[in-house]
Amino acid sequence: MLHSNLRIAYPLLVLGASFVALGCEEKKAVPTSTAPKEATSVMSESAHPKTGTINRAALAAFAPLPSTMLPASGSISDDEVALGKKLYFDPRLSKNQDISCNTCHLLDKYGVDGTPTSTGHKGQHGTRNAPTVYNAALHSLQFWDGRAKDVEEQALGPILNPVEMAMKNQDAVLAVLKSIPEYVTEFKKAFPADKDPVTYANVGKAIGAFERTLTTPSRWDKYLAGDDHALTEEERAGLAKFLETGCNACHTGVDVGGREFMKLGQAKPWPTEIEDNGRFDVTKDPADKHLFKVPSLRNVEKTAPYFHNGSVKTLDEAVKLMATHQLGKDLSTEDVASIVTFLKSLTGELPKLEKPELPKSTAGTPKADPT
Repeated sequence: MLHSNLRIAYPLLVLGASFVALGCEEKKAVPTSTAPKEATSVMSESAHPKTGTINRAALAAFAPLPSTMLPASGSISDDEVALGKKLYFDPRLSKNQDISCNTCHLLDKYGVDGTPTSTGHKGQHGTRNAPTVYNAALHSLQFWDGRAKDVEEQALGPILNPVEMAMKNQDAVLAVLKSIPEYVTEFKKAFPADKDPVTYANVGKAIGAFERTLTTPSRWDKYLAGDDHALTEEERAGLAKFLETGCNACHTGVDVGGREFMKLGQAKPWPTEIEDNGRFDVTKDPADKHLFKVPSLRNVEKTAPYFHNGSVKTLDEAVKLMATHQLGKDLSTEDVASIVTFLKSLTGELPKLEKPELPKSTAGTPKADPT
């Protein structure tokens, strides 16, 4: 569950459900920044004007995806993953038993629901877009404002959020789980060292373990591994334009983003009022006002609408806005199209996942509460 204020659980392309500000395994928060770094010169002296020959030394800031995104402990068990998968799909973790993590982060839709802000308990909407859950464990912090340190912590937020899944408290969640014998057994298997394994913390650990398996390798990873032909000439030209424009000042690393926080409209004031205070709500530092996590660009083609509030419908518009307001550059229609062509090469292969069979409720299972 990679939510926002309303969902679990991202200048240059401060792009949403994927962008925000559009903009390994590292678990340390990257220092907040309000000014883009100077983009590294990446074009070789023999750069072709159309194909955009790239000096590969400049790609060292990126890296291919790992097969699994391990937690600080260094391991996750198959039993944790299996339990987490069921919890991810189980609507009984919501007050009215009608919303699961997958409701807003649909795994067959690249981990998003395609709406500006997701629909929560009794039809309520929050103020932030639901980013994709795929590859999210690679981010330095979770949520648009970075208020959770990892996916395990993030997974617990939406369950108790009154706008989202709206469970009254942790005890209400545990009462549901402990009333279902199969879940009690599966928690014991997943956490054998715990005397009482059915805990709220273990709910987050299990869901987090499952989310750490949600990687989407793409042709970009093959290209980074040395296969120059993994990207087409047009995509390599788009990559060259991406780098030349300076998008890589913020969109780097394994996830091509998700590492730091940037101010929306840092080069040129944003065209509309920014009502969301962003990271300021977490740190209370005035310097963090209107800063948001730089989103990952992996699968960005599939995760519209964009930005923290889902206000931008198309990738072309998001790229142009980011170049103008984050980097102070006005791109031509052709340049925008070229960058978008490259970004589409970041669309990965979804893992083959089947919806799990959920444990059956018993007569003693607490009922849905629509209030």
